[in-house]
Amino acid sequence: MIWQRLAQFILKYRTPILVIVSLLTIGMGYFALQAKMRYDLTSAIPEDNPEYIKHQNFMKKFGEDGTMLVIGFDKENVFEPAFFTAFTRWQNELKTIPGVVNILSIPSAISVRKYESDSVTKLVSESIFLSGKNFDSAVTTFQNLPFYRNLLYNPITHANLTAVYLNAKVIKSIERIALIKSIREVTQKFAIETKITPHFSGLPYIRTEFAESVRYEMKLILVASLLLTAIILLLFFRSFSAVIFSVLIVFAGVIWAVGIIYLCDYKISILTALIAPLVVVIGIPNCIYFLNKYHTQYALYQDKRLALTSMVERMGIVTLFTNLTAAIGFGVFYFTKSQVLKEFGLVAGISILVVFFISLFSIPSIFSFLPAPKTKHTKYLENKFLTGILLQFESWVSHHRKTVFALSVAIVAVSIVGIVQLRSIGHIVDDLPKDNTLYTDLKYFEKHFHGVMPLEIVIDTRKKNGATTLSTIQKIDQLTAVLSSVPELSKPLSFVEAIKFARQAYYDGDSSSYAVPNSFDIAFLLPYLRMKTDTGKSQLAGLINSFVDSNKQVARISVGIEDVGSVRLPSILDSIQKSAAAIFDTSRYDVSYTGTSIVFLEGSKFIINSLRDSLLLALVMIILCMVFLFKSWRIVVISIVTNLIPLIVTAGVMGFCKIPLKPSTVLVFSIALGIAIDVTIRFLVNYKQDLPKNDFEIEKTVQMTIQETGISIIYTSLILSAGFIVFLMSDFDGTKALGYLTALTLFLAMITNLTILPALLVWFDRKKK
Repeated sequence: MIWQRLAQFILKYRTPILVIVSLLTIGMGYFALQAKMRYDLTSAIPEDNPEYIKHQNFMKKFGEDGTMLVIGFDKENVFEPAFFTAFTRWQNELKTIPGVVNILSIPSAISVRKYESDSVTKLVSESIFLSGKNFDSAVTTFQNLPFYRNLLYNPITHANLTAVYLNAKVIKSIERIALIKSIREVTQKFAIETKITPHFSGLPYIRTEFAESVRYEMKLILVASLLLTAIILLLFFRSFSAVIFSVLIVFAGVIWAVGIIYLCDYKISILTALIAPLVVVIGIPNCIYFLNKYHTQYALYQDKRLALTSMVERMGIVTLFTNLTAAIGFGVFYFTKSQVLKEFGLVAGISILVVFFISLFSIPSIFSFLPAPKTKHTKYLENKFLTGILLQFESWVSHHRKTVFALSVAIVAVSIVGIVQLRSIGHIVDDLPKDNTLYTDLKYFEKHFHGVMPLEIVIDTRKKNGATTLSTIQKIDQLTAVLSSVPELSKPLSFVEAIKFARQAYYDGDSSSYAVPNSFDIAFLLPYLRMKTDTGKSQLAGLINSFVDSNKQVARISVGIEDVGSVRLPSILDSIQKSAAAIFDTSRYDVSYTGTSIVFLEGSKFIINSLRDSLLLALVMIILCMVFLFKSWRIVVISIVTNLIPLIVTAGVMGFCKIPLKPSTVLVFSIALGIAIDVTIRFLVNYKQDLPKNDFEIEKTVQMTIQETGISIIYTSLILSAGFIVFLMSDFDGTKALGYLTALTLFLAMITNLTILPALLVWFDRKKK
C-alpha cells in the first residue's frame, strides 16, 4: 500500500520532482567541480597505532622522511670535462626551481680540511669542484673520499645518483605537479644534450605519478563504463530513450558521488576514485530492474500509467533492499579505523542510496512523459536463447537437484584447497605493472644503490649530549656495519659518517683515516663534535644537525630499503633488531624503527585485517536485512549459502592462480557480497509475491520465478560483470584484480542464484501461508 501511494505521488507531481532532482544535481555538480586530488599520503592506519605514533614523533624531531627525489643515470666517466660542465649546469638549473630545497650530487660534493692559523686550528668545509680550482686535483680529492662511494656513485656499475630534496609543504599540495614537471623537463634537456637515459624515483615522484594516473584513469574508466553499459542497454531494450535516460540517471549519481566527496571534506584518492565507475556499474541495474518490470506490466495490462504504478509498487521494495545491501557492503568500511577505508565506505554507501532514490523518482516521472513502449522494446522478454537456458536451469532444479548439490559440494571442496594456498603480501608499488617506468626506475635504483624507500632507525640515549659520546658513536658505527651487510639496504647515513669524514680531514685527507675516532684523537676532534667551531652554515654541519636532535640525546640512522614487501621486511627488521640488542644495552638505550616504508606496509596489513572484519560485519548486517524482509530463518540460511559459494570459489581461484591477498583483492569480497545478494533478494521477493498465486506450491512457484526473473537477472549480472571488466583498462594491477575478480564472483553468483538458490528452496523451504 505504501509503495502504491508513493507511485501515485510520483506520477501526480512528476514535473516538480524532475525540476527538484535537476536543480539539486546541478548544485552537486558545482561542488563536484571543487573536489581536489589527494597529493599527500593518507594514513591507512589509525592515529593510535604504535607505528603511526612512532612516525609522527620522528617527524617532529627530524622532519619529513619522504621528501627526497632521486635521479640516476649511467656514465662510465662523469669527469669528462664537457660532460661535467653540463652536469654542473644541470644541477644549478635544478636549484633554481621553486620547491627544490637542496641537492646532493657529485658537482655539489664537499670536503673538509684542517685550517690552521696562529690563533686557532679548526676544520672547515668547502666545495670540492670550485671554479678556478685545478679540476684533476678536485677529481682526485673526490675519489679519495669513501663517504660518497655507493652513495652518489657505484664504482662497479658506473651508475650515478643525484638526490633532490623538496619542500615538504609543496609536495603535499597541487604545486607538486608543476615542481615534478619542471624537474623532468630540465633533466630531459640535460639527457638529450649528454645522450644519457635518466631514471626517476623516490616517494615524492612515485606519489605524484600515482595521483596523476588516478586522475586520468578515473575519467577513462568512467567514460568506458558509461559507453559499455549504454551499448548493452541498447542491445537489451532496443530503445534510445531507455538508454539515454538510464545513462543520464547514473551520471547524475556520479555527480552526486563526487560532490559528496567534496562536502565530506575529503579528497580524491586511488580508492575514492573508484566510486564514480562503481556508481555507474551499480546504478544501471536499478534502471534495468525498473524498466524490465515496466515492460512486463505494460505487456500484461497495455496501460502505461498502470504499468508505471505497478513497477514502483512491485520493484520499489526490491530495489530498496538490493541497494541497501550493496550500500552495506561498502558502508561497513566506515566502521574500520583506517581513514582511507572510512572515506571510501561513507561516500560509496551514501552514493549508492542516492542513485537509488534518483532512479526511483526519475524513471516513472520521465517515462510517464514518453510514449508507451512498442513491441520491439519488449521483444527481449521473449528471448528464445535465454528462455532455453532458463528452461535448462529449471530442469536441473526440478529433476537433478542431487546432482546440483553434489557438484556444488565438490567445487567448494576444491576451492578450499585453493584457499589454503592463499598468501598475503604487499609492496609499496604493488599495483604497478612490471613494464611501467615507475616500476623499472625503482628497480634501477635497487640494483645499483639497493633501494630508496625510507627506513629510519632511532637511537635514544635517554640523556642530554648522550648521542655524541665516544661509546655511542662507536656503537652506532657497529650497527651501521651490520646494516651495510644487508643486501636489500642502501648505504646507511648518520652523523657518525660526518665524524669519520672529519677525522679523515684532520689527518690531511688520508682515506685510511676515514674511521670512528679513538680515545687518542677524540680530544682533538671534540670541539668539532660539539659543533662549536663550525658556523652551522656548511653542508657538513647541516648533515650532523639533521641526524641528531637539538639536545643531542637522540640520533638517527637513515637508510634506503628495497621494496621487499610485507613478508621479507619483518624478517629484515627482526635480524637488525637482534644485532641492535647485542650492541646497545637496553637498560641505557631505546632503539626504534620507523619510516614511510614501515608505515605503508603496516597500513597494508591493517587494511587487510580491517577488510576481513568489515566483510563479517557486512554479512551480519545483510543477514539482519534478510530477516527483516523475509521473516524466515530458512530463507536467510538459503540466501547466505547461495552467496557464500561464489566468494569461496573466487578465493580458491586466487589461491590456485597465486593471486596474493592485498587491499585491492580483499576488497572484492565485501563489494561482491553486497552486490550479489541483490540478485538473491530480487529472486526471493518475486518468489514470495508469486507464492499466493500458486496456492503456495513451492516447486511450481520456483519454476515461475525462474522464468519471470531469470532474464533480468542474467542481463543485470552480465552488465555488472562487464562494468567491472572495464577496470582492466587500468594501469594498476590492483584495480585490474578488483575488476576481474569481482566480475568472476558476480558471474558465479548469477549461476548459483539460478540453480542452487531455487534448488535449496524446493528442498529446504516449507509450505506456509
